[in-house]
Amino acid sequence: MKQPPVIVVQLFHIKGPVPLSGKESGFYGASISIGRHPSCHLRFSADLTHVSRKHAEIIREGNQFKLIDQSANGTFVNGKKVKEVFLKDGDVLMFGEGGPQVSFLTQMEEGLIEKEPPPATPIREYEREIRMEPPLPPKRPPEEKPQQVSPVRPETPEVSVQSAKAPLIIQYGPTIRSFKQLPITIGKGPKCEYPLDHPALSEQHAQVFFSENQYWVKDLTGQKLVRINRQPIGFQAPLRSNDELALSPQGPLFRFFGEGRLGEIEEVPEEKPLESSEKTGAVAEKKSISSKFKKIFKS
Repeated sequence: MKQPPVIVVQLFHIKGPVPLSGKESGFYGASISIGRHPSCHLRFSADLTHVSRKHAEIIREGNQFKLIDQSANGTFVNGKKVKEVFLKDGDVLMFGEGGPQVSFLTQMEEGLIEKEPPPATPIREYEREIRMEPPLPPKRPPEEKPQQVSPVRPETPEVSVQSAKAPLIIQYGPTIRSFKQLPITIGKGPKCEYPLDHPALSEQHAQVFFSENQYWVKDLTGQKLVRINRQPIGFQAPLRSNDELALSPQGPLFRFFGEGRLGEIEEVPEEKPLESSEKTGAVAEKKSISSKFKKIFKS
């Protein structure tokens, strides 16, 4: 008898304590307990007072998942306080007002056979880092002045865009969207599979597709606005793990984490070289703000 597919619940930690912030936790099973108690599957530290010892539970009902609040401080879904609610992909959960936030997503795993874990045993299937350190500004040749126009990436042979079953997860701000069929079009237009309200984007701005066992991005603007690692791609280019993908010079900016995952990152502006007369005064200023930058990068 064919076993039903396992549905993995993926919780992306978009705001919270440093050990969890920027990570993705995956769970399977009939229920997922959340709180500060040692028996909870998703456990927060004891000093996180926004979260109750047994704060909430996510229960599987068929192919749906219901969130049940069990806390004193409340559980919020997309900013609304709830007691019980069925979750949908992309929902943002907040545990206590001003508490940690996660984004909810489900993934079908047809190759696994579901087994009930023993009592009080974490059912965490994986936990992986999805947050990357901000990239360093590129070094400029000392003998040359910075170019006003970024060089175009080397041309790659044109690859035909065809329909393919391939997963794609895009995190932008507090929301996450999941796709199982490519290609998808990104832009401001309502006909795009992934509409994105950003002033620098065109109606149909870019296309992400899967071909030759890798992910590709295609510039639909005809103006060489889409960039990978700060270089215009021209027409289309493959996406490799850890690539920076800018949909335009003004953003939005993503990092490709591999395995069909795009996550928004903040752009680090390039520092202009200081004149010799400015260097002395800048040293003291840099020292005074260095600790602030360290806090920002760690948060």
